[in-house]
Amino acid sequence: MSLKSLLSAAVVTAALLSAPVALALEPAVMTQMLATIDDRQRNGGDYKALIYLEQKEKDKTDNVREAFVYRRDADDKLMILFSKPKTEAGKGYLRMDKNLWSYDPNVGKWERRTERERIAGTDSRRADFDESRLAEEFDPTYEGEAKLGKYTAHKLSLKVKPNVDVAYPVVKLWVDKDSTNILKREEYALSGRLMRTALYPRWKKIFSESKGADVWFPEEIRIYDEVEKANSTIILIKSVDLRSLEANLFTKAWLESKSR
Repeated sequence: MSLKSLLSAAVVTAALLSAPVALALEPAVMTQMLATIDDRQRNGGDYKALIYLEQKEKDKTDNVREAFVYRRDADDKLMILFSKPKTEAGKGYLRMDKNLWSYDPNVGKWERRTERERIAGTDSRRADFDESRLAEEFDPTYEGEAKLGKYTAHKLSLKVKPNVDVAYPVVKLWVDKDSTNILKREEYALSGRLMRTALYPRWKKIFSESKGADVWFPEEIRIYDEVEKANSTIILIKSVDLRSLEANLFTKAWLESKSR
């Protein structure tokens, strides 16, 4: 090899050695990242949100619903109560003791639902409205850094832990390196088929007196059905209230009373 070739090779090697390399995150670091995401969205007290769901389906008119979401994070309780349109008013969902129940006032009947239940027939699932439990439910693997528009994100692959019931057993997350907010989420069936994609374009925070810190929530979630490609749902969280709720709110009797 000529002296010129040796010098050129040395320059290339030096450049490669000095170039910044994205180091893989250790499992403990990834688990802590998931725990941070969970904690930032958790109040520790009560939570009430006014939401709009806009559903788009192939060959159908767009459908818009209004609902109230109630959470008591300390007890892992969740309620979704629909208020508009009139045909949906009084319908709801209640999660308690790790079971999800749906209620239809037209038939006055409660039915147990699975985690894959499409909330009100939309592309949303229970987990889209409930407190985040990523660290509790999944084991993470690092897939490297990825660009998502103007953002640089950590890309994580999550596999559900044994004996944990979730809508989909495999999840891929894009987490913004700067803010630690989720930018994108892909959900897969056990077969490896992509089922849903969710984008989180806007996050907002509100100070919680009960927590003594900020609580973060996505102002907008755009959910795309990857099986029925023409179908999608937009969730808009219009307002959040962190004041204490009625003690007996998370009961079947309370929800039933709102539909009378």
